[in-house]
Amino acid sequence: MSSRREFIKSGGLALAGLSLSGFSKLDARKEIHSFDFNGGYISQRPKPEERKFVSPAVEEEIKKVKSAIKNPRLAWMFENCYPNTLDTTVKFQMIDGKPDTFVITGDINAMWLRDSTAQVISYLSLANKDEKLKQLLAGVINRQAKCILIDPYANAFNYGPTGSPWDKDLTTMKPELHERKWELDSLCYPIRLAYIFWKTTGDTSCLDAKWQSAMKLVIKTFKQQQRKHVPGPYKFQRVTARQTDTVAGFGYGNPIKPVGLICSVFRPSDDATIFLFFVPSNYFAVVSLRNLAEMFTTIIDDKDFANECSALADEIESALKQYALIKHLDFGEMISFEVDGFGNRLFMDDPSFPGLLSLPYYGSFSETDAVYRNTRRFIFSGSNPYFFKGKYGNGIGSPHTGLGKIWSMSFIMQALTTSNDREISSCIKSLLDTNAGTGFIHESFEKDDPKKFTRKWFAWANTLFGELIIKLYNEKPYLLKSDF
Repeated sequence: MSSRREFIKSGGLALAGLSLSGFSKLDARKEIHSFDFNGGYISQRPKPEERKFVSPAVEEEIKKVKSAIKNPRLAWMFENCYPNTLDTTVKFQMIDGKPDTFVITGDINAMWLRDSTAQVISYLSLANKDEKLKQLLAGVINRQAKCILIDPYANAFNYGPTGSPWDKDLTTMKPELHERKWELDSLCYPIRLAYIFWKTTGDTSCLDAKWQSAMKLVIKTFKQQQRKHVPGPYKFQRVTARQTDTVAGFGYGNPIKPVGLICSVFRPSDDATIFLFFVPSNYFAVVSLRNLAEMFTTIIDDKDFANECSALADEIESALKQYALIKHLDFGEMISFEVDGFGNRLFMDDPSFPGLLSLPYYGSFSETDAVYRNTRRFIFSGSNPYFFKGKYGNGIGSPHTGLGKIWSMSFIMQALTTSNDREISSCIKSLLDTNAGTGFIHESFEKDDPKKFTRKWFAWANTLFGELIIKLYNEKPYLLKSDF
């Protein structure tokens, strides 16, 4: 997401060079004609021979779930969206006898560590039914390890050493990097993918020496960005008119008091933080570190490193309890969005994840936790400066896209983090009403005019929508019988 809107606008560079890496302009970028002459819905998937990867298990899942959906528009959207990552964004191959999978975000020909995890994670439940799909998923883990070893501070990578439109950023760029924005969540997501892959498949072949080296570099980077004594090796500035695309403090960010939390110079939206301790990602780091400790204990038998991970998780968790929680005047005890250790706090939420809303999704809080419930009430209130009410639904927006634009993923995550049937149904209706007839999920839309949207081809949002529908199929199938 980062400066993705600026990147897409700048000379059509978003799709430049796709043929060099085996990608081409895809149906997802074309104008959509949703209906046939008989009033039915036309699939917006690429033709079978044009799909980047075909999984029989995924195709069977689509048929099974689609048959349980009463609303034809919802069934159509599910069929378009759920396989979108496999259909349009993956390049799978074997390199040196090991699977390797490069995953672009959609409208930008680069692989984000965050997005690539989020784009494929909903397919993990099918991995044991499809060996080739399992290899593709292992290939993402292998590719992510390679990326981390190139530069643990980068958020997005090229397929090869091709350079980037952001080569002139004032940071240490390499030709393999698409962008070098330090985001704490970028190093948590690969751990999440590897852990769930292992727990689901029992396969540890991709957790090899290279992956282990990458994970040790992750911990080194986390500790550097606790900034206990020095700012560390990372700084970033960009010559830009967008304040959120560059960094204060000569590239190091605003001052922090070292308290054990990890600095994140950018948010998951790829916007610069105001206070460097981005709270949702620090909670994500606690979960990730404990997952990593379990893997290094059980699989690798490296108890020293496992203990190092556990100790760091404990330190961050203790600091979160002391500095991230605050008693709000209107909402009681709740979670801050960003803090600096000096007592300064930012109260808002952003729909790129992890955010405050998504904390239960990442295992940091229970949906029923009182502090989380208070925070959730804040998120969906006028006290959150990025909560917008529109004609087609009420949802969270982002500084990344500006005021008055609601992010479709906020509806999806709202539904994923509640057990309330009415709330879930309301979110589904909003998603149906705001896709502008394209059959896909967009990044954001004008709150009163969903035809004005950003990012026609956004694979993370599409696949996350599919994940929601499958969750409802498994846990609340009766909701899919609704007309919405």
